[in-house]
Amino acid sequence: MKTRASEFGVQIAKLECKKRRAVKFGLISPNFSPISPGSSQSSPSFLRSDFSATLHYRNLCYANTLHLLNSKTLCMPKMTGSGRGTVRSRARSFSDADADSLQEKRPKLKRHRDRSKYGSSIPIFSNTNLKLVLGICFVAFFIIYFMIHHLLNSPTEPKLPRAVTPFPAPKIMDLPQFQGDHKESLYWGTYRPQTYLGIRARTPKSLLAGLMWIGVKDGRYHLRHVCRHEDALSTYGWTRHNGRDFGHQVLVDHGMTLTTEFLKSKEEGSGYGGDWAVRINVQIDKSKWNEEFGRGAQLFFYLADEAGNALDLSGENLNIHEDSLLASGSRADIGDWQLHLKSMDDLQLHFAGFRTPHFHNLSDLVEENLASQIRKHAQLQLSDSLDDSPNVLVFQIIGGFPFTTDIVLISGTDLENSREEERVSMLTGTLLSDKLKYKEQEFDKKFEKIFNLAEKVDSESLSVGKAAVGNLLGGIGYFYGQSKISLSRILNLREHVNYISYWSAELYTAVPSRSFFPRGFLWDEGFHQLIIWRWDIHISLDIIGHWLDLMNVDGWIPREQILGAEALSRVPEEFVPQHPTNGNPPTLFLALNDILNGLKNNEFTAIDRSEISLFLERAFVRLEAWFHWFNTTQSGKQIGSYYWHGRDDRTIREINPKTLSSGLDDYPRASHPGEDERHLDLRCWMLLAAECMHSIQELMDMESKPGRDYGSIAKLLLDFELLNQMHFDDAYGAYFDFGNHTEKVQLKWKEQEAGQNYATRQLVRDVMEMPVLRLVPHIGYVSLFPFMGRIIPSGSWILEKQLELISNRSLLWTNYGLRSLAKTSSLYLKHNTEHDPPYWRGPIWINMNYRIISALHHYSKENGPYQEKAKAIYEELRSNLIRNIVWNYQQTGFLWEQYDQGKGKGKGTHPFTGWTSLVVLIMAEAYGNI
Repeated sequence: MKTRASEFGVQIAKLECKKRRAVKFGLISPNFSPISPGSSQSSPSFLRSDFSATLHYRNLCYANTLHLLNSKTLCMPKMTGSGRGTVRSRARSFSDADADSLQEKRPKLKRHRDRSKYGSSIPIFSNTNLKLVLGICFVAFFIIYFMIHHLLNSPTEPKLPRAVTPFPAPKIMDLPQFQGDHKESLYWGTYRPQTYLGIRARTPKSLLAGLMWIGVKDGRYHLRHVCRHEDALSTYGWTRHNGRDFGHQVLVDHGMTLTTEFLKSKEEGSGYGGDWAVRINVQIDKSKWNEEFGRGAQLFFYLADEAGNALDLSGENLNIHEDSLLASGSRADIGDWQLHLKSMDDLQLHFAGFRTPHFHNLSDLVEENLASQIRKHAQLQLSDSLDDSPNVLVFQIIGGFPFTTDIVLISGTDLENSREEERVSMLTGTLLSDKLKYKEQEFDKKFEKIFNLAEKVDSESLSVGKAAVGNLLGGIGYFYGQSKISLSRILNLREHVNYISYWSAELYTAVPSRSFFPRGFLWDEGFHQLIIWRWDIHISLDIIGHWLDLMNVDGWIPREQILGAEALSRVPEEFVPQHPTNGNPPTLFLALNDILNGLKNNEFTAIDRSEISLFLERAFVRLEAWFHWFNTTQSGKQIGSYYWHGRDDRTIREINPKTLSSGLDDYPRASHPGEDERHLDLRCWMLLAAECMHSIQELMDMESKPGRDYGSIAKLLLDFELLNQMHFDDAYGAYFDFGNHTEKVQLKWKEQEAGQNYATRQLVRDVMEMPVLRLVPHIGYVSLFPFMGRIIPSGSWILEKQLELISNRSLLWTNYGLRSLAKTSSLYLKHNTEHDPPYWRGPIWINMNYRIISALHHYSKENGPYQEKAKAIYEELRSNLIRNIVWNYQQTGFLWEQYDQGKGKGKGTHPFTGWTSLVVLIMAEAYGNI
């Protein structure tokens, strides 16, 4: 950059010299400009840096000056026109194409000529005119000089890349049905699923609340706050939660049991969003608790204001038996508020106040404060001190086993008739007990009404079903921030980085796992909504609307939403950037298709039907763009074919390059990725999307646009003969992907040079024969996608082949569910790299088992030669799945991400009440028409 800058300085000096010559001989018009004043040329399609834009401008000035000198033409000032284009706008709008048009459109200069005795043309000026021209040229020189200087140093506004440009349509969440009472009713919630107990509002800068406690593990104290596997809790999760105003959670930590209950209330006199209460009960199992670590518990309940508002402590000597008030403050959203604590037990309180801009590491502040107190006073208690204007208050609650405490936040205390004491009383003590009992019974009644399990499963399965739904709803979170978008090139940005930020956005969504994946995942969310829409259609539409509002101008939605510091703190850096060329299964169409069938079957009230229709009408343009993005960017070479983008075709470490965009990660695909691939699962997802879009068009009486005839697209993708030509293997009786493939690939140890005569031994990919275009012979979940999509006619012999694949113990069948990859596959249970164990190469996944069992149920109801066989397989598979999931929950206290194909034991992350919660729909035999 220094070399280019110095060269630029030399050229500027030459330009100044030319200018002086031009002024001396009167060759430059005082109003000369390389761009016509006031011109409104369109902005270029690419973005220039300040340096390159200025260099371009300088070159044009230089070229015009030489033109004038060489032609010996005299320029008189142009006296017409008064354009006021600014320097910044000119720099932005000037392009190379404009230079050519400038030469053509340069105004003709009026020339005054006379013949000398030598036949040459010389200027005829009076002394007055010459002085005037020279003066104007002198001024013009400095104007041009300062314009160049300003351009060189002024920032240019880069054109927003398409990848981070929002979709140009009204937001779904701006619909009236998501405003007013609906929005207020969902304002507060347990929307921080990554913590054991975390409360916030659905606003970017919220008042946060949460719980920490000191637990004991391996003979040492540990502060619990964020859900983590290494804490090794025996169990935790919401056993009941209605997604709105009530939740009941049990946490068992090495002999100590905490029960947390959450309740919201909207009473006369309360502020926006109402009030909320938390009840915490602590008990121990004496057979598992070591009294050397104390006869009581130490809890830490905190408030933190993300907006930076100062929190006021009620007093330095906290005595809850004299005054329940702990803290107060004021916010623009809820007005003045108060935090109260009440308990019938003898509790000791301490406090600490902090001033911090960071809220993802609040436990670090507490640990540092406690460590300081231990060093100074040999006591495990907070310092009873405050930073100036603290925006975080932490209250340490110490009590002997067992004890119960109620913590209440009331809002709008600045309003007339706020009735603080009455509202606090209603949310504590026996009145709170009554309300919690009522809410628990209400949950049970609603659960039975929706899922009707009492006559279908035993009591143990019933309790697991409630926990599955409760922790799914209790795991709904609210996030706000900017996704990081990976770009191959970023033009006109001062910093050389490999990503750019999405616009600031909010997301209200369920999460797959509170401990390991406490954030939004696009393809998981479609499966979550299969349960949530049945429970609360308004919450479901709210979540789907938030996701669709994240769409960019091209119709792409980032597949993993890592929004805000709390989410970023849990994700390895290399997995943060999202790639705008890569998709993710459009599973939201699963839920939308279910909802559409609900409309056709009159399963909703008139008001709900109206709101769903308004939602679909507003969402259609985004769904259309989403479909179009898939149909254009992920389409294959052959009509009706598709392939997932994003596979690494240059890898030397993976035995089979992963297909992360498919959601099936390491499931075997063609050994050599390329444009010739045809991915069977994506083709079937596109069929689902096309059928759903066609159903919406019919429901809304919409006319098909050219190129957007979803009925015709669905008909093409339903073509059974075409499907078989592209993907069916007669010898195997199975459907496969197609691509450039060889089976002769292995991981092999090789010596790799590491520099300075040093070598390392690494496991690298070894290809032993040239790949050829062929079907990829790996039987597994992908092979069953046409079966899941119910494309195969009920009378076809191919249906019988699919039933045989499913029930064959040498292939997919186990006593615990269907494994993801057949035992006969060359990659069954194989590592993909030295450090990547098999993920979708054998273990049992509940989302795919749900779709397969849904299809079995469908074919068991369809007349045909294989109806009874489908029914028998369905009943046995349903029984196996329910039994194994319930058994694991009883043994471990959790639902799991996946289950071992050999012994059925839970594997992966836990609790995983994302799509594993679909077990409740398997219990209920609620499959929809998918």
